[in-house]
Amino acid sequence: MLETNATILITGAAGFIGSCMASYLNKQGYEKLILVDDFSREDKQLNFSAIHCLLKIDRNELASFFQHENKIDIVIHFGARTDTTEMDYAIHQKLNVEASKFIWSYCTAKKIPLIYASSAATYGAGEYGYNDDHEGITKLQPLNPYGVSKNEFDKYVLQQDHDSKTPPHWYGLKFFNVYGPNEYHKGRMASVVLHAFRQINTSGTLKLFRSHHPDFADGGQMRDFIYVKDILDVTFWLMNNFPENGIFNLGTGKAATFLQLASAIFESLHKEIHIEFIDTPLDIREKYQYYTEANMSKLRNAGYLADFYSIDKGVKEYIQDYLITERYF
Repeated sequence: MLETNATILITGAAGFIGSCMASYLNKQGYEKLILVDDFSREDKQLNFSAIHCLLKIDRNELASFFQHENKIDIVIHFGARTDTTEMDYAIHQKLNVEASKFIWSYCTAKKIPLIYASSAATYGAGEYGYNDDHEGITKLQPLNPYGVSKNEFDKYVLQQDHDSKTPPHWYGLKFFNVYGPNEYHKGRMASVVLHAFRQINTSGTLKLFRSHHPDFADGGQMRDFIYVKDILDVTFWLMNNFPENGIFNLGTGKAATFLQLASAIFESLHKEIHIEFIDTPLDIREKYQYYTEANMSKLRNAGYLADFYSIDKGVKEYIQDYLITERYF
C-alpha cells in the first residue's frame, strides 16, 4: 500500500472530480498533497478550502515548479477543459492534449506513476462499441472537440507505450457519466442529477430532452451513470495495486434510461414524478449520444472486484447526504 507520507500531485484539484479525489485521500490519511489548478474562481472555493495539502500551484506555474527538484510519488492528472459545447478545438488542444503530453513527459523522465482522466466522449456515437481494447482507439470518431482531444491524447499515450517511453506505471481512465458532490460550479456541464434536483425543487417538474432518434423513445436514451465515489475507489485501488498498464473504461457496466434516473431522483426527494419533454438544443442535437455502456471486463480482469453503486443507491446518497444539506465531499 502507498505509504501515507507519500507525496501526491493532483491536477484539476479545484474541480469536481479532482477536489473529491484530494478530499478522499485526506480521509485515507494522505496530507502531503500538491494541488494544481486555477484557484481564482470563487465558485470553486468550497471544493478545496478544507483540504489539507503541502501547497497549491496555479496550473500556469506547473512548468516552473517542475524545473525544481521535487519528490513526487504519483501524479493524478484529472485537470482538463471538459466543456463538450466548446467548439474551439485550439482550447482543447492546449489544455487537454499539450498540457497532458507535458505531464506525461515529466512523469516518464522522473519515473513517476501517472493516472490520467480520459473520457467516454472518445467513443462518439458508439458505432465501434464501448470496448477499451487499445487496438480500437485509432478507429474512434468522437462527436465533439472535447472528445477528439481526449482521444488524441490516448493515441499519443499508446504510441509512447509502443516506443517504451512511459512512466513506470500508467493508467488512462475513460470516465462515463459522472455525478456527485463538488460539481456545484459546473453550470450547463453539471450532471443530470444536479440539474434535476434544482428543477424539481423550483418547479416540481423535471425537463428531459425529447428523443430525435427513431430507435429511442422519449426518456429512453441511455447512459452509464457512475457515482463519483466509484471513480475515487478505482483510482485508489490502481495507485495501491499497480496492475498491468493501460487505458480502462470507468463506468458501472450497466446503462440506465433517463426515465430510470428520473424515477430515482423523484423517489429520493419523496415527490411524485412529473416530467416534461423538451427538444434537444440544436447546438448539440447532431452530436448527442443516445446510448453509452462501459464494457468493464478489462478492469475486472485486472483484479478490481468491488461493487459499483447502483443508480438508485448513488442518486439517493448524493441527493440526501449532499444536495439537500448543501454539503461538499
